[in-house]
Amino acid sequence: MPDFPALAKVVRSGFVESVHYGSAVGLGPDGRPEVVLGPVEAPVLPRSSAKPFQALACLTSGAALPGARLAIAAGSHTGEDFHVRLVEELLEEYGLRPADLLCPEDWPEDEATRLRLIREGGAKTRGRMNCSGKHAAMLAASVANGWDPASYLSPGHPLQLAVRAAVEELSGEKATAVAVDGCGAPLFGMSLAGLARAVRALVLAAPGTAPRQVADAMRDHPEYVGGTGHQNTDLMRALPGAVVKGGAEGVLVAALASGHTAAVKVIDGSPRATSAIAVSVLARMGCDVSGAESFTRIPVFGGGKPVGEIHAL
Repeated sequence: MPDFPALAKVVRSGFVESVHYGSAVGLGPDGRPEVVLGPVEAPVLPRSSAKPFQALACLTSGAALPGARLAIAAGSHTGEDFHVRLVEELLEEYGLRPADLLCPEDWPEDEATRLRLIREGGAKTRGRMNCSGKHAAMLAASVANGWDPASYLSPGHPLQLAVRAAVEELSGEKATAVAVDGCGAPLFGMSLAGLARAVRALVLAAPGTAPRQVADAMRDHPEYVGGTGHQNTDLMRALPGAVVKGGAEGVLVAALASGHTAAVKVIDGSPRATSAIAVSVLARMGCDVSGAESFTRIPVFGGGKPVGEIHAL
């Protein structure tokens, strides 16, 4: 892959078993690129890394999203009971029901919760789907404005136009593509550098402003950005003051309170090395990432025992 450098490798018993190629960019506090690996100005689909911008559009459109509500709107939760309760409370406040959500039905990502529900004879639900917080916020914003809640996923819906405007303002570039995300919501493409600029803008926004409210909610409630054992939650706790948001197909962005920001796209779509790559980019910029050392070398197992590791190059 001549356009994409190697970003991480998988080593098993001393043998290089796999190599992940892609792009990565590191922005300094002034917004200038300090680390550039690969074609970082090429378009990417940010997938769930775009949720903070979608949450921002819901907030500025009038949805009441204090604290944890804003965090779960910007997050990819693991479907644990406390996640579902918060989503249902938000829906109820606006006279809505879980059936009004247009995201797919799914099992929770949290394994313990999923196995418990299966033992109890449960089934997939929309509320357990990892995007239900975002969808609930979109519905709330629609109801707050008198917009049609049944068509909130249409790219031409007023809320989705607000999302697009937020993406373009924060990233500093026009949307490069319009796609449909896995949850059914419109997805606006941008460059990897644009994704880094957009999340950096959230963490550096003035206190009290809507963009800063999104960043602060995610930092104050990391358990709603992911959940038990989720990389979003765990990496934010390892790097106090950071905003971290991963997405499907090998996308992840991490912005420190200083404004140092790393964004990663693994071109084969695997997420297993994204955290290690992002931490490595932050370290290259001289950031203190000592609290996230466990993310830099991910164990590879054989027979239930560590026999190698995944690490950034």
